[in-house]
Amino acid sequence: MDNSIRQITGTPHRIRTDISATLFLTNPDEYDGGELVVEDTYGVHSVKLPAGHLVIYPATSLHLVRTVTRGARISSFFWIQSMVRDNGERTLLFDLDSSIQRVSQVLPDHPAPIQLTGIYHNLLRRWANL
Repeated sequence: MDNSIRQITGTPHRIRTDISATLFLTNPDEYDGGELVVEDTYGVHSVKLPAGHLVIYPATSLHLVRTVTRGARISSFFWIQSMVRDNGERTLLFDLDSSIQRVSQVLPDHPAPIQLTGIYHNLLRRWANL
């Protein structure tokens, strides 16, 4: 789990760490071990992606990097402060948006996607911190 507040180096600014991100800069065949292990609501996930790929996960999740036993694992990691502070609210918005996209593809001329989009934006108005 990451610190809940991070100082932005060289500035007086701080951010709330709602979301963690890891950008892989070396390919998996260049090192052994070094998997990013993230434990979330859906279980334990081991992540080792090609160079240039990024994984995003809740900063509140337990996570660690396994020991590198050969080569070098080079990556960049950073944190994102969401406009929506609560992880549960962010998850609901994501699920609603994903559903709207699917309904829009199946029923492109139906009024339901427009109504659901209105609900999405009203929830975002209610939950966003600007």
